[in-house]
Amino acid sequence: MSLMKTSLHQKHIDLGAKMAPFAGFDMPLQYSSVKEESQAVRSNCGIFDVSHMGEFLVEGEDAEKFLDYMVTNDFSGAGENKAVYSPLCREDGTVIDDLIAYKLAPKKVLICVNAANIEKDWAWFEKHVSNFNCTLTNQSDEYSLIAVQGPKTEEIFKTLELLSTEEFPYYSVKESSFNGETVLLARTGYTGEDGFEVFCSHDTAALLWDKLIACGALPCGLAARDVLRLEVCYPLYGHEITDEVTPLDAALKWTVKLNKEDFIGKNALADYKPRFRLAKLSLDKGIPREGYEVLNADSDVIGKVVSGTMSVALGKGIALCHIEADKFPENKEFKIRVRKNEFEANYHTKSFINGGHK
Repeated sequence: MSLMKTSLHQKHIDLGAKMAPFAGFDMPLQYSSVKEESQAVRSNCGIFDVSHMGEFLVEGEDAEKFLDYMVTNDFSGAGENKAVYSPLCREDGTVIDDLIAYKLAPKKVLICVNAANIEKDWAWFEKHVSNFNCTLTNQSDEYSLIAVQGPKTEEIFKTLELLSTEEFPYYSVKESSFNGETVLLARTGYTGEDGFEVFCSHDTAALLWDKLIACGALPCGLAARDVLRLEVCYPLYGHEITDEVTPLDAALKWTVKLNKEDFIGKNALADYKPRFRLAKLSLDKGIPREGYEVLNADSDVIGKVVSGTMSVALGKGIALCHIEADKFPENKEFKIRVRKNEFEANYHTKSFINGGHK
């Protein structure tokens, strides 16, 4: 089966990116090095082609009501032009996907879903929309999406006249214009740094990509994205979140609003006892990788690494781990088995680094 290509695919080839299959697309894994790209986002500005993500548009009288029923987080309570992160669950509380929904207007909502789940999510939304007075359209092929991340992003956007001087809070969305075309700027992202995600047409994306590079932004690939999101402990579908777990298993209790009138999965989650607890662990020696065993002080297996990498910012191995809830050690002493060796792990109560988002 041939891989799909984003509108920026040839740009990545021309820049010499190392390409790799991801969610059915041929995507850039890295351009220069993971270290250089990660550091650019932490200290300057990096750009990511995330056009493989899916976009659904909901319009009509019940647009907000529909979204609020479909997701576990509180969407109706969010103000206009706000973005809301939320799991999308089945009736039994297991996760279909995690998404960001943007309240563009009182009767207009844009939903951004993971590339690997576009078809699954679409079928789920389509199954339920007929009960509400609104329309649902799949616009995944209409949008290109560029994530621009790093402390210099705002400065670059002002150079390109993408931003006015108006206040633009974190997790909000607004329209702007570029090259005579309306684009959507969302102050969201998955690196922990300040930045924006730009929804635009394919032609505008190609022009914007070149302009951003000319202004000093560094193209970054999926490998750097994974290091950056793991350093700030952001969950990723397929790792911390899967079809087999609930949001409560993945330390996402804050996204489950049981005080809402109703949403899919509410009854199951109201009485749910989590099977797992999420542990943030680092190693002074060795690099933890997905699937490695997590042990207690007596070397009993109590869980597994669901995401692991070498942190560029910290210069050490870091991991997010699912620990069986009834085996979570009170003394917080953990080890990770790296191949045949057991390494003492450091337990963290907060994310590995803070990031710099506003």
